[in-house]
Amino acid sequence: MIFALVIGNVVCTRKEERLVGRKLLLVQPVDVSVGKAAGWEGKGLPLVAVDAVGAGEGELVLLVQGSSARQTQVTEGHPVDCAIFAIVDSVERDGKLVFRKSEE
Repeated sequence: MIFALVIGNVVCTRKEERLVGRKLLLVQPVDVSVGKAAGWEGKGLPLVAVDAVGAGEGELVLLVQGSSARQTQVTEGHPVDCAIFAIVDSVERDGKLVFRKSEE
C-alpha cells in the first residue's frame, strides 16, 4: 500500500473498452511522516490510478499496484496496474497525529 496525493485528473477520449466509465486520477506518492503542515514530500514520479472509491483532487489516498490493483469491485478483470482503494481520514505515528482530513 502506498500513500499518495491526488494531484489531477486524466481524461482519455479513447481507451480500452473495460475502462470506459472508470475515473482515472493523477496521483503523487508522498511521505506522510513529514505531515501535511510541513508540505507533502513527493516520492518518485506521479502515477495514473483507477479510482475505486470516489476520490478527488487534493485528497490523501491509499494505492495498490500490480495484481492487487485488480482486486476491487471496480477494477476486477480490468487492465489496471494502479488503483485507489481508500481515502485517508487520519494517520497517527508514534502516538502523534501527522494527518487529519479537513472537515470542510
